[in-house]
Amino acid sequence: MAASNDNFTTLVNTLNSDGHFTVFAPVNEAFDKLPEGTATTLLKPENKEALTSILTYHVISAKFMATDVIKAINDNNGKFMIKTVQVAMITASLNNRNVILTDEKGDNSTVVMTDVDASNGVIHAIDSVVMPK
Repeated sequence: MAASNDNFTTLVNTLNSDGHFTVFAPVNEAFDKLPEGTATTLLKPENKEALTSILTYHVISAKFMATDVIKAINDNNGKFMIKTVQVAMITASLNNRNVILTDEKGDNSTVVMTDVDASNGVIHAIDSVVMPK
């Protein structure tokens, strides 16, 4: 599913494995918000490890539909700590009716589209790239 959607082309190669995943996938415009040259630099072969770290920070090794995420936030006093495939934590919270992800650097991203079914999980589109420490 992600491969057929132009908004997710940057993440496609990371998810070519079996399993149930939740992907908080930055839309292409999210990468445009990064400092100039960041995306180009990360795509260089010598930066594969850094790129993999960032991409896997957007992936959870379980399937969480939007209602599951909201329930977990509400069940945990307004903040839900999620362990990513990268083995770092990301925090989900609500701002009005929007799910907000806060990365380890304290930056926020808003979920802009939810519950895009994929053969091995679900995709929720976000408007900014979240970054591990």
